[in-house]
Amino acid sequence: MRIIPESELIINDDGSVFHLHIRPEQLSDKIIMMGDPGRVTLTASYFDTIEFDVQSREFHTITGTYKGKRVTALSHGIGPDNMDIVITELDALANVDFKTREVKQEFKQLTMVRVGTSGGMQPHCPIGSYVVAEKSMGFDGVLNYYEGRNSVSELDFEEAFKEYVGWNPLHCSPYIVKADEELVERIGYDMIKGVTISAIGFYGPQGRYVRMALADPGLNSKIESFRFGKDVITNYEMESAPLAGFSRLMGHKAMTVCTIIANRLAGESNSNYKGSIEDLIVKVLDRI
Repeated sequence: MRIIPESELIINDDGSVFHLHIRPEQLSDKIIMMGDPGRVTLTASYFDTIEFDVQSREFHTITGTYKGKRVTALSHGIGPDNMDIVITELDALANVDFKTREVKQEFKQLTMVRVGTSGGMQPHCPIGSYVVAEKSMGFDGVLNYYEGRNSVSELDFEEAFKEYVGWNPLHCSPYIVKADEELVERIGYDMIKGVTISAIGFYGPQGRYVRMALADPGLNSKIESFRFGKDVITNYEMESAPLAGFSRLMGHKAMTVCTIIANRLAGESNSNYKGSIEDLIVKVLDRI
């Protein structure tokens, strides 16, 4: 058995994992994830009981019960690089013995649902609608650092997309990964389903022009018009692809669902979306 070196998996003196600062017994196998630490507090306001509440940097974690289910609400912060930290540490909490530093013989599968906000790319994804990332396209490249990346990705889809949009070779090579099919149906049976892009940033990488001009001003128009079989790209955000990719590689169940707060092509947005995200959180709590 491989002993995981201290430098590869840092465990704090109190027995908690390095960034999240939670211990294995504090984690439920049902996890609702979100970027904003404040939304963890909002989610936990629906809990019947609360076991513990921990905050470390942007990572806020509350575990409690909701209608008899033990649930962990956790904030992952912004961006795909944060997902590399969060999913790796969640998997370690579930599947590594922190005393021996060995992988446990019995695998524990986690169910993770990310609830987020997003910009819609299609007319059938209006502001206020809920869109499930049935597939996710990562512009971030983080999955490319791991063995087995091709085994969980839709390679024909990737090549067709790169050819259609004239993919800039200076960018990270995109990857396309399916969410867990059973989870998509259970959580999102009455929601819009599509392909969600996870961008490496919020402004230029999502086609926003504030003061610095874009390398490819027409990229979003090409993204909107791209088709691969029945698949169309429905929305932009920043975390669904690494969540789907890491979960596939590790054997966990995961998906992302977002409330649409902007129409990218129409140039419209709604910054007052608290009611819609709260409603979505409750739906996920009921269905996870």
